[in-house]
Amino acid sequence: MSTEVQTLDISPVGRVEGDLDVRVDIQDGVVVNAWTQAALFRGFEVILRDKDAQAGLVVTPRACGICGASHLTCAAWALDTAWQTEVPRNAILARNLGQIAESLQSISRHHYGLFIVDYTNKNYAKSQFYEEAVRRWAPFTGRNYEIGITISGRPVEIYALFGGQWPHSSYMVPGGVMCAPTLTDVTRAWSILEQFRRSWVEPVWLGSSMERYEQIRSYDDFLAWLDEKPEHANSDLGLFWRMSNDIGLSNYGHGHGRYFSWGYLPHEDKYNKPTIEGRSAAVIMKGGVYDGRTDVHSVMDQAFTREDTIHAWYDEPGGLHPFERTTTPTQRTSTDFSGKYSWSTAVTHADVGRLETGPLARQVIAGGDHGEAWQNFDPLLLDMYRKMGGASVTLRHFARMHEVVRLYREAERILREFRLKDLWYVKPTERDGRGWGATEAIRGALGHWIEVQGGKIKNYQIIAPTTWNIGPRAASGERGPIEEALIGTPVADARDPVEVGHVCRSYDSCLVCTVHAHDSRTGEELARFRTA
Repeated sequence: MSTEVQTLDISPVGRVEGDLDVRVDIQDGVVVNAWTQAALFRGFEVILRDKDAQAGLVVTPRACGICGASHLTCAAWALDTAWQTEVPRNAILARNLGQIAESLQSISRHHYGLFIVDYTNKNYAKSQFYEEAVRRWAPFTGRNYEIGITISGRPVEIYALFGGQWPHSSYMVPGGVMCAPTLTDVTRAWSILEQFRRSWVEPVWLGSSMERYEQIRSYDDFLAWLDEKPEHANSDLGLFWRMSNDIGLSNYGHGHGRYFSWGYLPHEDKYNKPTIEGRSAAVIMKGGVYDGRTDVHSVMDQAFTREDTIHAWYDEPGGLHPFERTTTPTQRTSTDFSGKYSWSTAVTHADVGRLETGPLARQVIAGGDHGEAWQNFDPLLLDMYRKMGGASVTLRHFARMHEVVRLYREAERILREFRLKDLWYVKPTERDGRGWGATEAIRGALGHWIEVQGGKIKNYQIIAPTTWNIGPRAASGERGPIEEALIGTPVADARDPVEVGHVCRSYDSCLVCTVHAHDSRTGEELARFRTA
């Protein structure tokens, strides 16, 4: 074994937003240490301070150009809980439909535009699946790349029917929604959803009917389905699975093995008078915590949330709950990997420690025995997680692909449940107080905390999925989720560290389109290349 360690800085790591830089130590071709750095300060919490109580409804959807519905959802529920509003069932359904439409859009867009294009990397030219991967998934020229990117725009047309536009709509407000769709709107939404299924979900994504795919309840069931017909194995999901195993993506990207979800999609008849305490028992997609050691799944109480700032560029004490934070950015942001090196805090659970969030976390929680009979129960990913020996790049991304069918079915149900002549909005009474709104954005757990005083925002805090996942080390020295997942990652070519990208992109962190890699000891630029 060589004792020589090569330190590699990759800045930035990806394809959408240039917020994530990664440093890895490589020894004998394997990552032995890692640091994730959020290089951009957004400051929405500072922007919203002292603004009108409803400013978050307009401002926070701009926090992200691809998951603004999730931020709007949180902003509306946060004020609903602070003002003790009543929310009509139609409004809950309309809010949920907007979020689902945005999530379906994001799944296909992330898969084709951000993740699967790496399978066409020259490092995998010896794979038996490489030529087919290039034909399907090469950026801009791949057959299914074009189909997937194009179809991703269809679900948000449903969002626009209800929200008026996408992105950056503000149709969700305290007390309901600012829309009253007609039968024509609902019928158009049905036709868009059906076209999405018949032109992409079944023939391209699954290679089977949704009804057949829904029969899969275990790892053995999935393997049997994969071998059942050539159409299954040759679908985009099937080819992803087979090639991932062929190129070794099931062997790394493990992480801490601890997961959580806030749960999402409040039931239309169970959260009409929302409270912070009553949320977990009222969501269709149940939340919880899985500590990785036992079968225990429990409710994730927002009261256990803490933000550690010892390695983050904030002049605040660590270990605070979001309600107690002030968001005071430090004036000196020099990078010190033994000190402060990120704009992201290290978010922790007060009892359990660092937790991973995202599609894999949601699906592991969905397999738990906790919750009510009417809440979603899906044992597949938890069974796969146990039988495959834990998390990996393959399993983390598969969890995201798997969610398409369940989200589609919930969208169908919502369109059946609307009662068009009933209320869509109940005018609330404004008051001072604290509120919390949460959901599961496609990347994972999102929470907004608000304190209203004198009709103004005294404090507003956002903890996004990426904050949980790319956070730096905590005061205990425990690595963040992506930092931990990078440990053990093989790097075949330091000039083209695609394997590091696989791990980070399996979390769908905020990324950008140009990547530089350099050796930190010599400063030599190893590569500069477009990642499309």
